[in-house]
Amino acid sequence: MTLAITENRSILEKADLALGDIQSDGGYLQEAQGAKFMRILIKESRLLPMATVVPMKSHKQTIDKIRFTGRVLRAGQEAQPLAVGDRARPDLSKTELDAKLFKAEVRLSNEVLEDTIERQELRQTIMQMLGEAIARDMEEVAIQGDTNSSDPFLAQFDGVLKQASSNVVDAAGSELTKSVFRDMLRTMPSEFMRNRRDMRILTSTDAELDYRDALADRSTVLGDKFLEQDAPVQYSGIPVVDIPLFPENQGAGNDSTSALLLDPKNINVGIWRQIRLETDKLVSEGVLLVVATLRFDVKFSHEPAVVKAINIKVA
Repeated sequence: MTLAITENRSILEKADLALGDIQSDGGYLQEAQGAKFMRILIKESRLLPMATVVPMKSHKQTIDKIRFTGRVLRAGQEAQPLAVGDRARPDLSKTELDAKLFKAEVRLSNEVLEDTIERQELRQTIMQMLGEAIARDMEEVAIQGDTNSSDPFLAQFDGVLKQASSNVVDAAGSELTKSVFRDMLRTMPSEFMRNRRDMRILTSTDAELDYRDALADRSTVLGDKFLEQDAPVQYSGIPVVDIPLFPENQGAGNDSTSALLLDPKNINVGIWRQIRLETDKLVSEGVLLVVATLRFDVKFSHEPAVVKAINIKVA
């Protein structure tokens, strides 16, 4: 037993040492390592690469937005300034990101550690493994977050589905069809349709598959393409993107989902730059504890530029 504990201690100390050089005071990742970890989070997510990721300098950060609504040009006269009432006034509203605290705890046994330590891959393995898992969970709360949820994880803040409330289309239990898309485009305020090329329709995997199948039912070469290939689907030139963590258990029958029409850059994902990675050793069990701590928040830059479709039936 004593020999086993000694071997465990040796392996765990090597692992602890291997991870120690990526940390600064208090267990925070060094600046370069923190930036690398953020890149992993973005890469491993489906939603984050499309969104605007904001590295936050503190727990709270205000994003100023300057935009002009309505007409700014007026009929002019030579050498005459515009009247006071004709001068354009920008919208100077702000978006406040308030990063909430999340933690992840991972236990790694000696069997997992030995090979990666010898190959000097432990740092990369743990960073990659944590990055993949945390990116998935970040995406879940970013989409499905609801401060009224009974799940403490989802109750941290409202996600994009809850936040989208100004422009709502009710699919009334139908599957995702061109009629739903048409209604979403009609509901989008015309002032936001100018950046149409940047827009995306985000929805669940099964809803996208239902629309893909509807296109494939056409007895044409185009229909065969959607049936036989992983060809991207569009409506009126706007790509339809499936996001696996969009819920498919909404509605009274727990068989519905939602869709969002928006420019994904309208989604701000704020991540506090001080990401903490701490370790501890359970010598007798031969287990290394790795605890990752980070703070993040999700807000729309301009929520009125989002259309949400609800009650979309999924098979």
